[in-house]
Amino acid sequence: MLSILIPAYNYDITKLVTDLHIQAISLGIDFEIVAMEDGSQKFLFENKSIKNLLSVKYTVLKENIGRSAIRNCLIDNAIYPYALFLDCDSEICRADFLEKYLKYCHKNCVVSGGRIYKNDVDRRYSLLAKYGKMREQFNAKNLKIRDKYPVFTTPNFLIDKNIFQKIRFDESLKQYGHEDTLFGLELQGQSIDIQMIDNPVYHTGLDDNNTFLHKTELALQTLFSLYKSGKYPLLSQNSKIISFYKKLEILHLIKIIYFTFRIFKPLIIKNLTCKNPSLLLFDFYRLGILCGLKNENWQL
Repeated sequence: MLSILIPAYNYDITKLVTDLHIQAISLGIDFEIVAMEDGSQKFLFENKSIKNLLSVKYTVLKENIGRSAIRNCLIDNAIYPYALFLDCDSEICRADFLEKYLKYCHKNCVVSGGRIYKNDVDRRYSLLAKYGKMREQFNAKNLKIRDKYPVFTTPNFLIDKNIFQKIRFDESLKQYGHEDTLFGLELQGQSIDIQMIDNPVYHTGLDDNNTFLHKTELALQTLFSLYKSGKYPLLSQNSKIISFYKKLEILHLIKIIYFTFRIFKPLIIKNLTCKNPSLLLFDFYRLGILCGLKNENWQL
């Protein structure tokens, strides 16, 4: 009935797999848990213990094949008609997590359960923790934004295997970020609805502030390349920042925003790496990075 698929990279997944295994066994369903290391160098000794659990498969890939390819590879190895994808840095936070998903296992299902964040977070991880709590967690405000800008994310979602195989993740994307955005655009292009439900996991593998800022820049580079390619007309409807960027282009404000950002960048970074960063400044930081990509001769 259900294949639980976990792409792993340098993370201890023993608790995640054990918790999922206990729930699946108690439900008495046909299931498998397939975990695949994507060129990991850490926690291989710890993680191999999950092979001793019934209906658990554990594979180690020697080379890193990337965020898109690993998910395609997992689905190709899945034997059941419904697939539940979970990021390796997830933690199960409710005893009925799998049971709730079973209600949605039907033809053409695509269901996102979301993720939440713990309160006792070290200040080194303050930016991602605050961003996650304020922008990603399941609440009325965030759902309203997602209705307007329906961006698909991959940390915790259920999908009909046949739907996945029709779309698959784009393995041509080599740089970090937005493989999930393209997957969502393909779903939307084929008029396949994404259902949002309140069935989250904890996001435990937080990036520190500097790493998160670096990944943000990489993801924006990817997003900008997708936008400028002209291949994805729905992108501006799905991405709030691209939609705003287009308005700035029309008003010829790109260069002004960029050079303002350059002047204040050190102060902005100082705020974004403090204990209580401003998300408004983070929005401006992202916009400044995006505007700087307009012309490769501009230097950040």
